[in-house]
Amino acid sequence: MYSVKLSFKEKGKKTMKVGGHTTEILRLLENLSNAYSPRHYIVADTDEMSTHKINSFEQIRADRNPSATFPEYYVHRIPRSREVQQSWLSSVLTTLYSMWLSFPLTYRVKPDLVLCNGPGTCVPICISALLLGILGIKKVIIVYVESICRVEHLSLSGKILFHLSDYFIVQWPTLKEKYPKSVYLGRIV
Repeated sequence: MYSVKLSFKEKGKKTMKVGGHTTEILRLLENLSNAYSPRHYIVADTDEMSTHKINSFEQIRADRNPSATFPEYYVHRIPRSREVQQSWLSSVLTTLYSMWLSFPLTYRVKPDLVLCNGPGTCVPICISALLLGILGIKKVIIVYVESICRVEHLSLSGKILFHLSDYFIVQWPTLKEKYPKSVYLGRIV
């Protein structure tokens, strides 16, 4: 078994968390150090439920540690890359549009880490983060965590980001066998 220790303890790091599967990403963030602040959440522009979950999560996090300074987080919205049942051809155009709007956001935030877990919204953000490094602006670490519901096959986002992420984490040994570059840490959400 191959494992990598991911350290999230450096003070003053900015982190971007992207996409849906909101419950899973928030479970991952429960133990993230406050040093990763401010936190920038990226949600689809039509996703109100995720925004409510994020605000609730951040409020609970602040209530648990009343001595901490006011939680610093932001919720940003970008267009969805692909709607359910959208044709593949038109999804290329909507993904390009989403990426066009994602790059200025990613450039402005200049995150140290992008932590994402599956929805199409994360693909434009990850590509934008990758472009920051290619252009020599900033090297951004991209950590992709495949959803717990993906037991035997990767999601479409996973198939794309498998080749672009610095760390690609799966939660089932069957996926580790199929994708040797992946990191299997067991169930983490």
